[in-house]
Amino acid sequence: MNQSIQKTALRTIELEAASVAGLLAFINANFEKAINVIHASKGRLVISGIGKSAIVAQKIVATLNSTGTPALFMHAADAIHGDLGMIQEADIVLIISKSGESPEIKVLVPLIRNFGNTLIAMVGNMDSFLAKESAIVLNTTVSQEACPNNLAPTSSTTVQMVMGDVIAVCLMELNGFSQRDFAKYHPGGNLGKRLYLRVGELSKQNASPKVLASASLKEVIVEITQKRLGITAVVNEQNQIIGIITDGDLRRMLEKSSSLDQITAKDILTLNPKTIGADNLAVEALEILRNNDISALLVADNNEYLGVLHLHDLVREGIV
Repeated sequence: MNQSIQKTALRTIELEAASVAGLLAFINANFEKAINVIHASKGRLVISGIGKSAIVAQKIVATLNSTGTPALFMHAADAIHGDLGMIQEADIVLIISKSGESPEIKVLVPLIRNFGNTLIAMVGNMDSFLAKESAIVLNTTVSQEACPNNLAPTSSTTVQMVMGDVIAVCLMELNGFSQRDFAKYHPGGNLGKRLYLRVGELSKQNASPKVLASASLKEVIVEITQKRLGITAVVNEQNQIIGIITDGDLRRMLEKSSSLDQITAKDILTLNPKTIGADNLAVEALEILRNNDISALLVADNNEYLGVLHLHDLVREGIV
């Protein structure tokens, strides 16, 4: 039984992979024309479909909106009952369908043409009503569904999804869509945080432990204990960083020293600690922490001490 399950799974993957590979033959002058028309449009890309194609359309809309191409979804059935009002004069309309012969689409297509909007078809039947009535046709024909009965939309919807991704990526490149643009549209996600969250925004939430070089051992221990970051900066009177003392430095000092009365911060500190600017990206801080196998960085501006960034801050924000 398990072998039969694996065989079915592998067959499904192979059929869908072959269908996706078949798209290579359909990236042609028609595809290029569609991309240029969408890119030049002053309006939005309105994407419609029925059944499973409608679900694919919603995913493509989400991808386009998040990558800089304004798009919206219009269900083909709802369109002919009032939702046509969402289409504006400058919009491009893309209808997705495997057969291109659905009754709702046959009603919808003439209405869109009467509006004067450019109609693009993403269709799996080049002889269909939709293909013949559209200004531009994107071919998503598949030879076989992965369904054992060759009925349930499987390979066909996979190919539609991939064609949607291809459209989005091509438009991203034409629009010069950058990492900062991506962050602007994804400010709440972990991916966005990696692109916009800055060190200063995290370090300001922490205490800023610091002592002078002349501070006694007791003062150092109290400062580290109270601020609860496992470290303290050692600064001069001008708040310039001299060094750093960690919990580990204290333990090593206690192992080596028999007399503790005369020990001060300057006897324990590590010179030239790793620092980072408040305006640096949090992801840059993570790289420094990883490369140096440390858990905290001093935040500084021209060596003026500003605070501490801890690995835990990055974990909490999902940067790690």
